[in-house]
Amino acid sequence: MARERTPNTKLAELIAETGWSYAAFAAAFVRVASENGATQFAAVGKVHVFHWTKGTVPSDAGPHLLCETLSRRLHRRITLEDAGFGTGSGQQPAGSGWDVDTLAALADLRRIDIQTRRDLLGAATYQTAALAVPPMRWWQQTAHDAAATPRPAGRHLVNDADLQAVSETTRFITRMDQRLGGGHARTMVGAYLTTTVADLLNGPFTSDQVRRAMFSAAAELAYLGGWTRFDNAEHGPALRYFQVAAKLAGEADDAPLVGHILRAVAHQAVDLGHPRRALRVAEASLEGQRYLAASPRERALLGVVHAKTLGAVGQHRAATTALLTAENDLANATPGDTEPDRVFFFAEASLAMETACTLRDLGDLQGAEESFRRSVALRKTDTFTRTHAVTLGYLGAVQIRRGRLDEACDTWGKALDVAENVYSGRTRAVATDIRRELSPFRKRGSRLAAALDTRAQAFLATAH
Repeated sequence: MARERTPNTKLAELIAETGWSYAAFAAAFVRVASENGATQFAAVGKVHVFHWTKGTVPSDAGPHLLCETLSRRLHRRITLEDAGFGTGSGQQPAGSGWDVDTLAALADLRRIDIQTRRDLLGAATYQTAALAVPPMRWWQQTAHDAAATPRPAGRHLVNDADLQAVSETTRFITRMDQRLGGGHARTMVGAYLTTTVADLLNGPFTSDQVRRAMFSAAAELAYLGGWTRFDNAEHGPALRYFQVAAKLAGEADDAPLVGHILRAVAHQAVDLGHPRRALRVAEASLEGQRYLAASPRERALLGVVHAKTLGAVGQHRAATTALLTAENDLANATPGDTEPDRVFFFAEASLAMETACTLRDLGDLQGAEESFRRSVALRKTDTFTRTHAVTLGYLGAVQIRRGRLDEACDTWGKALDVAENVYSGRTRAVATDIRRELSPFRKRGSRLAAALDTRAQAFLATAH
């Protein structure tokens, strides 16, 4: 005899509080699941929601995704216990995560990485609560408290040689990321950051200057960890890494680096379809010394992502103004400027790509195509292999929207050529987009479309 399930009244009451029908709630849940790569929930509908309220527990990370869906709608943190699923060993911490001790949050990244290797969906869902960036006074207090924190004695004194080792490792992994994709580099970042670098951050330093420099170097590495995961479509873990990176930079009192990391958070948010939240984060990246103390290239990078978020919310005039400001900032960059110690930094090819994305979102397809072409022409393809493939994918999508099938197929063929040995969620997304865009032409009997679709399908079947 089948065991009778106990209705989940907590979940039913929360869904009722959203004001959504079961069908609307199911649609919102599917969106959250999609951005977290949980494709097994793509067919969820109102019948599934009904069964959940009657006591059926969704599989895998379903309960976490349910809580995130409710949290976004109700504008407060909903835990597994709140939603009637008990506390559970996989309970994610309540709140936005900004007030968690920085080094404790860094240690937690190791747990997330282990869970990611076992089960991506069990590691961390993408939580929009983390996009609520604390006010400037919070960052000022963070820097003050970090400087006043007593350091342990009797251990190895962290020095300039340790700092150089961390910086060189970050540069090495950055080269790998750009050529081979974030899928190759991400686990290397996490292992080094949460062991060797974490030990250094917990030790005594030869001077406060070395302490701040080491925390900045660790922030750069954590940022790279976030970026590689973002590139590989691991959005929940990526956001956790970005958050830890920003907090490390805050403890270093490195305002431009905080701005650089928040810019990445905004980039991810707008790509995932949260334009208004992305705009608020982009605005925070430009506050005070985050922009004023930054180099011209850094200012241009912050500005162009700000423009992208403005375009995504429909503020066309403001987006155009922001693009012009970013162009002027980059034009003011000279070889003699003090730039951050990064292997690859914002240049004309990147500005052209981000400008093209903004123009595309504003509906200016001709301007977008011209800027994408400029980016392709300027980029060093042997070094920036992954970004080159993605840019070609975007260019082909604009060309198909302008009604030029032959040119689009030629461009997309080049994109697949470049992406062949790249391990990246973004290059996989290019192949998926190619198949979707070609579908109408394939159904009309286009041999060109059918041939390229077959090639994209084969790419997806063999890609990492």
